[in-house]
Amino acid sequence: MAGCIDLTAGSIRRECVDRTLITWTCGVQTLLSIVEAVWAGRGETEISYWLVQRWAGKQALQIQRKPLCKKIKTEEEKNRRPREKHTQDGLYVVVLLFFKKLDITMNKDTEIDMKEVELNEVDPEKQPMTGDGPPAGGEKNGSVKLKVPEDEVTFTGLSKEELMKVAGTPGWVRTRWVLLVLFWLVWVGMLAGAVVIIVQAPRCKAIPEMDWWNEGPLYQISDVEAFSEGLKGVEAKLDEIKELKVKGLVLGPLHSVQPNTPDALFLDQIDPTQGRKEDLTAVLEKAHKRGMSVVLDLTPNYRGNAPWFSGDVGDVLEKVKAAAAHWLSLGVDGVKLSGLNVTSSSADWPKLQAVVQGNRTDSRKRVLMGAAEHLSAADVSQLVSSSGVDLLLSDLLSTNNEGVKRTEVMDLLKPQHRSLAWGLGATQQDQLSKQAMTPGLIRLYQLLLFTMPGTPVFTYGDEIGLQAGQGSASPKMVWDIQKEPADGTPVNETAEAERKERVDIRKWFISLSDLRGKERSLLHGDYYSLYSSTSSLSFLRVWDQSNRYITAVNWGGAAEKLKLKLAPTEGLELPETATVTLSTDEALKAEDTVSLDEITLAAGGAVLLQFPYKA
Repeated sequence: MAGCIDLTAGSIRRECVDRTLITWTCGVQTLLSIVEAVWAGRGETEISYWLVQRWAGKQALQIQRKPLCKKIKTEEEKNRRPREKHTQDGLYVVVLLFFKKLDITMNKDTEIDMKEVELNEVDPEKQPMTGDGPPAGGEKNGSVKLKVPEDEVTFTGLSKEELMKVAGTPGWVRTRWVLLVLFWLVWVGMLAGAVVIIVQAPRCKAIPEMDWWNEGPLYQISDVEAFSEGLKGVEAKLDEIKELKVKGLVLGPLHSVQPNTPDALFLDQIDPTQGRKEDLTAVLEKAHKRGMSVVLDLTPNYRGNAPWFSGDVGDVLEKVKAAAAHWLSLGVDGVKLSGLNVTSSSADWPKLQAVVQGNRTDSRKRVLMGAAEHLSAADVSQLVSSSGVDLLLSDLLSTNNEGVKRTEVMDLLKPQHRSLAWGLGATQQDQLSKQAMTPGLIRLYQLLLFTMPGTPVFTYGDEIGLQAGQGSASPKMVWDIQKEPADGTPVNETAEAERKERVDIRKWFISLSDLRGKERSLLHGDYYSLYSSTSSLSFLRVWDQSNRYITAVNWGGAAEKLKLKLAPTEGLELPETATVTLSTDEALKAEDTVSLDEITLAAGGAVLLQFPYKA
């Protein structure tokens, strides 16, 4: 409702119009508006609240009471104002009583208590005609007391009876049926879509059975005295070893023996210079708590010329079998034997196999690990099959220096890669730095070993680029490389540069070890050669729908362009580009995108590229 009719415009000059007429006109307009609201279907609560807001909020009264001319000039007009006020308030009460009579029920929060409405009317003849002073008792003459709720209106909704009455109407019945049919149609459509997606989606390749020695690198500690002053020191350094994310330790040999003297061989006793049996037990317990297994090297004549002496292997093998049973009963997780090509041909070899491999459980598998030197790739393949060892460590990478030869070796042995271990110097228990003379080459071979198919094996110190010892002497392990010089102390610049280089190599080692453990393509993916030359090679690792990885290395003394080419393979092709994951080449930064048609690697450069699976 826009308000009362404006009767002040037009030909009516500045004289006041009869206010009684105006009051009744406004009241009728208000009444008509309420009736219109009822006819339009407004709820009872809405009308009640609107009525209170309209009158009790003083909107209507203010409109009705505002002067229709700027100034009342006559005394008569002043005397007439109280009478008009009575008439307005009287109309207000009449309208309220009218709707009360019509049983327009108000919400309890907005209901006006009619008992609170009081008309302090005085007989018009007894009121003062001037209207200047306030009425007696402090009340304005003709005022209406009205209780106005302060809280906001709360919508109560329909009652149960009203809802049931509406729910049974034909319109709502049809609507419910339409909604029900639509719901089931949508549900069946979604179910059918899910079935189609499942049927048409490519099948995931079954994960191959993996043993703990396939899940991460092995860390050789051939000389525990040089490593950390005996077995007690090894126990103290296990937390630092765990940071390298290795899966197992290969300790020793630790047993007591006189070089080239079979009668002085005591495989079930620890050399006192290495520690005690209790120290080894403590190492086992702590390593197992940290998720690392421990393999014990039982190579009999490790200090002599031939690993199995030069006599009858059968007698020595019987001692090895008894010692293996002894150490396995104490919690050792496997046995390593060098000179596997010599001993596996013995008639007593199956007995040792039975001791190590015969009592396996699903929760704890023990590994029979062998090492062999100076064999061809074909001989290694034959030895893996005939000996039945779980893991064979060879020196094929060390004896084949050309990229073409190394690629041929990997191509030939890839069907058996879960039984193969790789190292550069690890077979002879040498540090990697004995053949990789620079920090750049150390990083290169670390990347190569971590991404080749098979288990990488490192000798202690390889993670920091420790320089190999002179002759047969084991180098002393360097610790606390991350400890920076104290402020104000003299600094040897050469020593400090060497320390920082070791820290960087260690970070590189850990990043590779972590990546191999997370990525299925690197962990147990298929292998495909892409390129090889005299001093470089490249290959691809792929597993099902996982990210694919390309390794490219150049250990030569000059830059080289590698033209990658994948032999025709069903369901597999190289993309045009790939992303750099790790790199030792300054021209290839991490996250760079490179073309796979031709990759240029600097001398001593290595890069690991990644590209996603595409259906």
